[in-house]
Amino acid sequence: MSDSAGEPQSLDEKFNAAQSLDEKLSAAQELQRLKKLIESAEDEKSRLTLEKLASDSEKKKAQTETESWIDSEDKCAEQFRRDLEEIQEELENLDRVTQDLKREYKDLEKKLQLKRAETDSLQQRFKIKAEIPVKRVKFTHSVEEEQEDQEEHVESVFTVTQRPSYLLKGGHALITFEEEKVSEQILRLAKCSVSCDKTKMDVKPYALTLDPSVKFEVHIKVSKKTVKFRNAPPTLPEERMRDRLELSFSRASRGGGEVENVQYDKQNGTGHVTFLNTGVAENLALRGKFCVDTDSDMLVDVLPLYQYQLKKFQTYSGVPNRTVLLGGIQDVIDEEDIQDHLEIHFQKPSNYGGEVESIKYVPSGKQLMAFFSEDNTDTDA
Repeated sequence: MSDSAGEPQSLDEKFNAAQSLDEKLSAAQELQRLKKLIESAEDEKSRLTLEKLASDSEKKKAQTETESWIDSEDKCAEQFRRDLEEIQEELENLDRVTQDLKREYKDLEKKLQLKRAETDSLQQRFKIKAEIPVKRVKFTHSVEEEQEDQEEHVESVFTVTQRPSYLLKGGHALITFEEEKVSEQILRLAKCSVSCDKTKMDVKPYALTLDPSVKFEVHIKVSKKTVKFRNAPPTLPEERMRDRLELSFSRASRGGGEVENVQYDKQNGTGHVTFLNTGVAENLALRGKFCVDTDSDMLVDVLPLYQYQLKKFQTYSGVPNRTVLLGGIQDVIDEEDIQDHLEIHFQKPSNYGGEVESIKYVPSGKQLMAFFSEDNTDTDA
């Protein structure tokens, strides 16, 4: 009985022991698993710690770079502000300089306009017109020339004298006395009270200065051996054209003669022909036309050859001692009546006047050019 009762206990114990062994094995496995988890957690912790350290390092580096960038940005902003202030200051200076230059430009422009006006006035005063009116030429004397020059040229000398003039404007008059002392007496007066019918007017005398005039000599030489021709276009090569011209002008049957030299300008179709003897050039110049043999007959113009020379150019400004300018004249009556009253007034010795040689009055709104002779013996208006 005791054996059978002891056997189940032993099985229970064995079962319990087996069960305890399983639990221990499970616990050991669980322990191993937990250890692995702990190791894995430790590794993860280490990794995270390292990542954190690396992140902190990166963060610190980024923070350092950010601070550096911020500092650099602040410096750039400060430099930009200083540069902007300098540029603004420079722009203000340039604006002031520009304004000064504009003012200076306007002043110079005004001065230039004044100078141009002065230049135009001087040019008008000293201007010599190219067209000389037809005038009788008086022969005075012959000019002695060298024998060789007499054979080559005919020379003439013309003396051109511009008559002194004055532009008489409206409300003014010119009066010329026979004696100089009378004009001197009138010029000493501040004003002259002239009676015109029932009214009186105050006339102011002025000394007169004429516009500048010129005098010069024109020396003209006419060649006895050379003529010039024109309207001769180059229908042939230049050398052949020159040969044809020389051959044509050499033909006595056409009025030519022995040719010494031919000059030809193909650009303008003009040139000169010099003959060996005198007389040929004069005859051809009088005819005015000449036929030249080219591919076809060419009719050219023949002209005398002139040489002009200006000599003894002089400018002068005359002062008429016997003429007085009267100003401040009002058109109270007719033009002829005013002129008669002026002449009557200034003829009277009681008015410090004297014998009047000539007088000319110009009414308001008109003007007239008055011309004077060199000795002031007459005045033309």
